[in-house]
Amino acid sequence: MTDITTRLQAMLSAGQDNLLLRFTLGKTMFERESFDAAIEHLTAALAFDDRFSNAWKLLGRARLAQGDREGARQAWETGAAAATERGDAQVAKEIAVFLKRLSKQDAERASD
Repeated sequence: MTDITTRLQAMLSAGQDNLLLRFTLGKTMFERESFDAAIEHLTAALAFDDRFSNAWKLLGRARLAQGDREGARQAWETGAAAATERGDAQVAKEIAVFLKRLSKQDAERASD
């Protein structure tokens, strides 16, 4: 684990559980390609605020990296709704691109 990850894990172990801590741990684990841990922390972050669209976006990417296409789609659809509701136009656009790519890949798979 990196130094930042060790410090964040220590904070969590000390009972300092919150949205930002969990999101940061999820993002860090995603970047390390530790997708199970990323999903765990991102899901925990969303328990604090289920309208945190950036967490939904990253959760979808982590699920897709594990081959869970349907889980990714569900995360992105929920994230798109959250982003629209909160006025997060940039996140909504990014998620729309991910969903479009996923649909295109699904269509290509169906035609093979």
